[in-house]
Amino acid sequence: MKKKIRQKLSAEKRKIQNQLEKSRDTFSESPILNGLNIKYELADKNRGIVCGGIGMVHKTLQKTGLIPKLNEALKFFKIYKPYHESDHVLNIAYNILCGGKTLDDIEIRRNDTVFLDAIGAKSIPDPTTAGDFCRRFQPEDIDALMDAVNEVRLDIWKNQPESFFDLAYIDIDGSIVETLGETKEGMDISYKGIWGYHPLVVSLANTGEPLFLLNRSGNETSHHNAVKYINKAIALCKKAGFKKIMLRGDTDFSLTEHFSCWDKWGIQFVFGYDAMANMKALASDIPDEMYSELIRHAEDNFSKKARQKPINYKEQIVKERELKNIRLVSEDVVMFDYRPKKCEKDYKVVALRKNLSIEKGEMALFDEIRYFFYITNDTSLSQEDVVNEANKRCNQENLIEQLKNGVHALKAPVNTLNSNWAYMAMASLAWTFKAWIALMVPVSPRWKDQHVQEKNRLLRMEFRSFMSAMILIPCQIVKAARRVVYRFLSWNPWQHVFFRLLDALD
Repeated sequence: MKKKIRQKLSAEKRKIQNQLEKSRDTFSESPILNGLNIKYELADKNRGIVCGGIGMVHKTLQKTGLIPKLNEALKFFKIYKPYHESDHVLNIAYNILCGGKTLDDIEIRRNDTVFLDAIGAKSIPDPTTAGDFCRRFQPEDIDALMDAVNEVRLDIWKNQPESFFDLAYIDIDGSIVETLGETKEGMDISYKGIWGYHPLVVSLANTGEPLFLLNRSGNETSHHNAVKYINKAIALCKKAGFKKIMLRGDTDFSLTEHFSCWDKWGIQFVFGYDAMANMKALASDIPDEMYSELIRHAEDNFSKKARQKPINYKEQIVKERELKNIRLVSEDVVMFDYRPKKCEKDYKVVALRKNLSIEKGEMALFDEIRYFFYITNDTSLSQEDVVNEANKRCNQENLIEQLKNGVHALKAPVNTLNSNWAYMAMASLAWTFKAWIALMVPVSPRWKDQHVQEKNRLLRMEFRSFMSAMILIPCQIVKAARRVVYRFLSWNPWQHVFFRLLDALD
C-alpha cells in the first residue's frame, strides 16, 4: 500500500475515533438526530456512485481470467450485438453485488451513466434480455458454466497456504425454493406442501463456496441426481491437491450403494443414517454401561469458564401456561460395526441416545428415548468426533440461507426449470466472488496474525456485511485518459484491507 494512502486512512481512522470519544462525555439538551436544514441539488461536474467497490470486483475478475473462460465455455451467439456471453453472466452477478434483488433492479443501473462509466460499458443488458439469456441454457450449458468457474477456482486455491489442502469438507444438502407462480415449468409440490423447486447445493465447507448447484422439481427427493455432482466435487478437490476429502450430509445422502466406491477412492464420509426399526433394536440391545455421556464441544469450553446462565424466559412461559414441553435430560453415545445391505464391508455407526423428559407445567408426564444414527468409514474418529463432524455440516444451512435471502440467488424469476437453474448458477457467483476476494487478500509475514484474522473474517462474513464493508462505498468517478478513477468519499474500517488487495492485483 502506498505511504500516502496509508497516511490518509490512518488520519480518517483517528478523526472518527476522536469524534466518538468526544461525544461520549458530552451532555446534550436536544436529541442528537435532530432536524437539519436539508436541501437537495443536482451536481454539475462531480459524479459518483454508491457501489464504489464494484471496480475492485471487476479488477479482481480480470486478474483471475474468468471473463475469457466464460466466453470459451458458453457459445450462444454468432454475432455480438454488442454483448458477449460473459457480459450477460456478470450483469446478473453485478446486479446482486450492487444491492439488486431481482432482475428488474438491473434497469436502475442500466440507466445510470455514472455506473456505466465506472465499469467501462456503454450499456448493459436490460432485465428482459437477461431473462431471455437465462432461457438459452440447457443442462449441458449450465454444467459448462460451473466447470469454467471451477477452473478459475482451482487457480485461486493454488495460492493458499499448504495447510489449506490438508482436508476438504464437501457438504451436500437440498432446499425448497418457493414460487407463487402457476405457469413455471418444472415446479411441483414438495413434501412440505410448498410449490416450487428443490435445488441441490454441493459446497466446500472450508471456504463456504458453492461448487455445484442443481435445480430440480419441488417433488424430487433430496438425493435425486446428487451422486453426479458429489463425484464432480470429489474430482475437483483431488485436482486441487487436497490430501484428504470428507463428505458430509444428512440421512437423505446416506447412499449406501456408493459407499464402497467412495471408500475405494480413499474418500472419507460422515452421514446421518435413518433410525430404522432394526437400528433402534441394535442400539437398545447394547448394555447401558457401554454408553458414554456426550459432552458437546461448546459445553466443554463453557465449563472451563465462570459463566452465569441467562434467564430462560421461554421455559418460564411454557411452565406457567402448562404447555407440553420436551426437555433434554442427557445424551449418550455408543459406537458399533454395521454393514448396510448394499455395502461390501462393515462401517462404524454411532448411536446417539437422547434421554428426554416430557413435561406439562411443573409436572413430568413420562420419559422418552430417541435415537439418532451416524455412519462413517473414518476409523480415526472417536464417537464424539463423529457426532461433532455431523453437526458441523449444519453450517451449510447458513450458506443456503445466505444464498436464499442474502444473495437472493435461490429464486425462480424465469419460467422454466433450466432457465431458473441457470439464474441460480449465475446469481450465486456474487457469493463466489465474495469468497475469492477474501482468499486473494494478501498476508504479510510481518503482520501475519492480523492479516489471517482479517482474511477469515471477510471469508465468513454475511453477504450484507460484506457489501457494506467492501462494495457499498460512495465514490466519485473521474474519467481520465485511458483510465477510470474511483475516489473514496467516506471511510470505513475495512478500507486498509481493500487497498491491500488492490496492491496485490496490480
